[in-house]
Amino acid sequence: MSQHADPTLARELKQGTVAQKVDALFGYMEKNGQSYYDEAVTQLDHALQCANQARLAKADAITTTAALLHDLGHFLVDEHNEESDFLSEDFLHETIGADYLEPFFPSAVIEPVKLHVPAKRYICTTDAMYYDTLSKASKYSFQLQGGFMSESERTAFEQNECFRAAVQVRKWDDLAKVTNLAIPGLPEYRDAVASCLTGRKVL
Repeated sequence: MSQHADPTLARELKQGTVAQKVDALFGYMEKNGQSYYDEAVTQLDHALQCANQARLAKADAITTTAALLHDLGHFLVDEHNEESDFLSEDFLHETIGADYLEPFFPSAVIEPVKLHVPAKRYICTTDAMYYDTLSKASKYSFQLQGGFMSESERTAFEQNECFRAAVQVRKWDDLAKVTNLAIPGLPEYRDAVASCLTGRKVL
C-alpha cells in the first residue's frame, strides 16, 4: 500500500466546471472504491451507506457531503483488506483525506472528515456500551488509533466547533457496513457535493 495520496484526483479538481469536478470526484470513487475495507462492504458501498444515513436523517448538504467523503483517505492511499500491511499500522487516512480535500471544500466539510477517527475514540470513551457495537476491524483499528481518550484529549476534542458533526458522521459510519443494502448511488449526492464546492447548486 502506498502512504502517498494519489495526485490524479486533485489535478482534476483544480480545473473545469463544477459539474466536471463532481464528475471527476465520483468517477474516482467508482473506480477506486471496489476494494473492501471492512468485513462486509466495499469502500464505495461504505461511503454510500454513510451518506444514506445522513440523507435519512435529513442532514444538510455540508454534513451529507462529509459523510460521503469521510473515508476518501482510504481510496487515496489504496488502503484495503487485501494488502499485506492492512491494519498493521495507522496511516491516518482521516488526515490524508481532509488535507487532500481542504483546497476544494469548506472547513465545515473538512473538519468532520478529519475528526471522524477521534470521534470514535470520543464516543467509546463517553459511552461505555459503544465499543461493543463496533465491527471487528473497527475494534482492531481503535487500538491503533489511540484507544480511549484521556480527559485532556476529550476536553480538547469538545472545543472544536465541529465536534458534534464529527460525532454524528462517526455514528453513521459505524452503521454503514450492511451487506447487500439497496441504497441510492452517487448521483443522489450530486447537488449536495456541488453546492459545497461552489456555495450554490449546480444548474
